[in-house]
Amino acid sequence: AIYARCYLSRVGILVAPQTKDHLMPCFDDFLTTYSQVHSDTVQNTLAVQKMEMPRYLTLFSPALDWLLQCLANKSSEKTLMEVLQKSKKHCNSALLLNSIISAFKPEFVAVRAVQFTDMIKECEDTGFPKHYLYRTLGLCLVMADPPEDQQLTVLNEVWKTVMKLKNPADYIGCSEIWIEYVVKHFGKKEVNKILADIIKHMTPDRAFEDFYPQLQSVVTKILAHIHDFSVLFSIDKFLPFIDMFQKESVKVEVCKNIMEVFVKHQVEPTNDPVIINATMFVCKTMHDSVNALTLDDERKMISNLIAGFIRNISFGRDFERQLSFYVECRSSFSNLDQVLVQLIQNVNDLSMETRRVVKGNHSRKTGNFVRACAAYCFITIPSIQSSVAQLQLYLLSGQCALLNQCYSQTDAFFKAFISLIPEIPKTLQVDGKTRSTEPILVEHIYNFLSTLLIVPDNPDAGVLYLLRGLLNILQNYLWETQTDYKVLVYTRVLALLSAMSQDSYLYHADRVDSNDSMYGSDPKFLNELKSMCSTLVEEVLSYLKTLAQSELYKRQSLVSLELFQTIVCHGDIREPSLFSLATKLWGLAQKHGELDTKIMVRCLNGVKSKAAASTIREYTELASKLSLESRT
Repeated sequence: AIYARCYLSRVGILVAPQTKDHLMPCFDDFLTTYSQVHSDTVQNTLAVQKMEMPRYLTLFSPALDWLLQCLANKSSEKTLMEVLQKSKKHCNSALLLNSIISAFKPEFVAVRAVQFTDMIKECEDTGFPKHYLYRTLGLCLVMADPPEDQQLTVLNEVWKTVMKLKNPADYIGCSEIWIEYVVKHFGKKEVNKILADIIKHMTPDRAFEDFYPQLQSVVTKILAHIHDFSVLFSIDKFLPFIDMFQKESVKVEVCKNIMEVFVKHQVEPTNDPVIINATMFVCKTMHDSVNALTLDDERKMISNLIAGFIRNISFGRDFERQLSFYVECRSSFSNLDQVLVQLIQNVNDLSMETRRVVKGNHSRKTGNFVRACAAYCFITIPSIQSSVAQLQLYLLSGQCALLNQCYSQTDAFFKAFISLIPEIPKTLQVDGKTRSTEPILVEHIYNFLSTLLIVPDNPDAGVLYLLRGLLNILQNYLWETQTDYKVLVYTRVLALLSAMSQDSYLYHADRVDSNDSMYGSDPKFLNELKSMCSTLVEEVLSYLKTLAQSELYKRQSLVSLELFQTIVCHGDIREPSLFSLATKLWGLAQKHGELDTKIMVRCLNGVKSKAAASTIREYTELASKLSLESRT
C-alpha cells in the first residue's frame, strides 16, 4: 500500500507539479494502516517467511522517504509541525520519525532539536533501533546549528544513549556523525571526552580494525574545524586516537591528512614544543613508511608535506636552537632527497641570516656558528641520491660559505663540485621523458665561473687552482657529440680570465678580498692568465676544424660567431693577432651561409656601437672590415 501511495505521489508531480493536495491524504492513510504491521496476521506471515521485523521495516523506508520528501519539498515549518502532530497521535514509530528527520530541511529540524530528542526517547523502536534516529538527527544538526541554549542539552541527551551502545558498528556509526557536532559547537575538553569514549568502545577485541573508514572520518571532521594545531595537539586523546590505526597504509593516510591541513593552515611559523613534537611524530610515521616499493608520486607527496612542516618551524633569533632542530630532522628523515634538500637550503638561509644580523662582521661565536652550518651542509649533501641535486647544493653552499668568509669550507665545497661533474648521469627522467643533463650541468658551470671571479686563491694551492681543476675535469669529460657545450664553456672561461686581468674586478663580495686585492696586477699572475687564454683559444680553434663537414657547418658557424663575440667583448683587439683572428672568425661564421642574416646584422651593429662608444680606434677598423655576405 505504501508503494502504491508513493506511485500516486510520483504521478501527481509529473501531472501537476504545483499541486500537493493529494500528498497529505496519502500520508494520513499510511498512518491509519501502519498499525497493521504489528498485527498477528503480519507477525505470523513474517514467521512463516523467516523474516525478522527489523528487516521487514526497512522495506518501508524508500517509499516512506519519497512520500515525506514530496510533502517537505518547498514546504514551511507549519507542514513539519502538522506531520509531527499526526505522527505522535497515530503512529509514534521510530521508522516514521527517522524518515521525517531525513525529509525536512535541516534548519527546521535544528530549531526544535530538543523536541526531536524527546520524541526519539518516547517513540516505539520495535524493529527499528533508535541509534539510527540519533545518527539521522546528527546529520541534520551538523548542517544546521540548533539554538545555542539547546546545543549542550541535545548533546547530553544523545550521548547518554550512544555511549551505552554495545555493538561497535552501531556505536561508531553514531560517533562519526556526532563528533562533527561536538567540534563545531564545543571546546577541546568536550572533544577530548568524545575521543576518549570512542577509544574505550573500539579498543576491546581490537574492534577498531573493522572500522578504519569511520575512524578516518572522525579525524577528517576534527581537522575540518580545528586549524589551530596548538589546540589540536593539546587534546590529550588525539594522538592515542591516531595510534588506533594499526594498519600502516591507513595510518599513513591519516598522517598525510593531518599534515596537509597543517601545511595549508599554519600560516605563521611556530616554535610551540607541543606542535613540534606531535608533528614530528606524524612526519616520522610517514617517512618510515617509504621503502623501495613506494611509488614516486607517493614519495613526492610525503616529501612535500615533511618539507612544509620544516618550513613552518622557526625559533626566531635563537639560531643555535634552529640548527639543532635541523640536525634532529636530518636524523629522522634521511631517506627522502627532497627533505634533505630542504634542510640544506634552510641551513644555508640560517647562515645568511646570521651574516645579515652581524652585517658581515662575524664575532668568534657567529663565525663558529656559520662554520657549523657549512659543516652540516657538507656532511648532508652526500646523503642525497640525486647527483644533480648534489651538484647544485655544493655550489650554493660554497657561495654561502664564501659570503661568510669561511674560506676553507668554500674550497671544500667547490672541490666537491668539480669532482662530482664526471659522476653526473648523461640523462634524467623528467615527467616520464628522457632528458639530457648537459644543459643543466652547463648552467651550473656558468654559475660557478661567475662565482670564481671573487674567490680568492688559496696560497697553499697555487694560482687559479680551482679553475685549473675545473678545466682538467672538462677536458676529460665525455661530452655529447651532437652538442658544442664544451667550447661554449671555454668561451665563458675566456670571459672570466679577461675579467680577472682587470685592475679592479667588476663585482665583489662584502668583506671578501678577491684576487685583484691579493695579486694587484702582478705580472706573473697576468702571464698565467694570458697563457691559459692562449691554450683555450687553441682548443676552440682545433674544435672548429673538427666541424669542417657539410652536415656540421651550422655548428661551426655558431661556434665561430660565439668566439668572435667573446673576443670583441672581452679581448684586447689592439693585439694584431686577436684583431686578425676576429676578422677570420667573422668570415668563417658567414662562409657557408648557415646563419640567419638578422643574427649577423645584430652582431655587426653591436661592434659598431662598441666602436662609437670606445676610444680604441681598432674597434672602428674592425667594424669597417666586417661585411655581410650576400645570400643570392
